Amino acid sequence: MPSGTDAALGWDGHGRQEVLAVQAGVVTVTTRDQARVRVEALLRGGSEDDKKKDPKAVTSDHWVGLDVPVVAIRGRIVVTGQPGIVGILATAPGLPDLPAAEADQDFTAATQGTVEKFFRAYAAGETDTVTAPGKTIPPLPAGMALKSVSSWSADQGSGDHRTGTARITWETAGGVVEQTYRVELTRVSSADAQRWQVSDVHGGTA
Repeated sequence: MPSGTDAALGWDGHGRQEVLAVQAGVVTVTTRDQARVRVEALLRGGSEDDKKKDPKAVTSDHWVGLDVPVVAIRGRIVVTGQPGIVGILATAPGLPDLPAAEADQDFTAATQGTVEKFFRAYAAGETDTVTAPGKTIPPLPAGMALKSVSSWSADQGSGDHRTGTARITWETAGGVVEQTYRVELTRVSSADAQRWQVSDVHGGTA
């Protein structure tokens, strides 16, 4: 906020709430240098005594939205005025029809072992031994153990760079979780052989 701004921003100083979590939301550009930033916060209201004093007081944990007006000045983002508390959707909007990649069954079978070997090394923190030359993939955090490669499907394609989707089951923190990754493979050639190695991996399906 600009120097000298009253940090209360309209609050009268009474009542109490505890902020449990905050996350950034949508940024809506309103003019060339101005925007409205949605901030979503998980709040914990006051005590039951507060509820008795004010029947409208909220005492349970709840999410609220806050629209904050900002402007970009000399590479900095500055709050331009009072924000406004707004409601937020309880559920996300429905998904559009997303195109599904056609699988290359032969290439999937040919690279199944490569992908399994990579994810074993990924969990063990030894990715340098299974990634394509010149590529670096940071290892997973400690506490992740590979349970299985639930599925691997390579997309249709050609050339020295191919992509596919892997569903991986991890054991972590005493539980099991399945997650999805997009895996990029690069063909590596030597004097007497060719092989496929992982050149990149990221979570999600896109």
